[in-house]
Amino acid sequence: MNNTRRKKLSRLAEQIEEIKEALEVLKEEEESYQENMPENLQGSERYEQAGEAIDNMDSALESLDEAHSSIESAQE
Repeated sequence: MNNTRRKKLSRLAEQIEEIKEALEVLKEEEESYQENMPENLQGSERYEQAGEAIDNMDSALESLDEAHSSIESAQE
């Protein structure tokens, strides 16, 4: 692989890291929202939706980790 493509892959890896950081912040906000729901709302549809959103963000973070790892492997 030439240096030009290697640099482009490096920039993509950096962008993935930026996206991961932003997603982690959003996930933490959603977790805080869910944890601080009043007791009478725990188990409600809103509570469950927050949990699903957290699970989906976890899944997205795992996928981003895999993509980042694959890009690093491609640069070798």
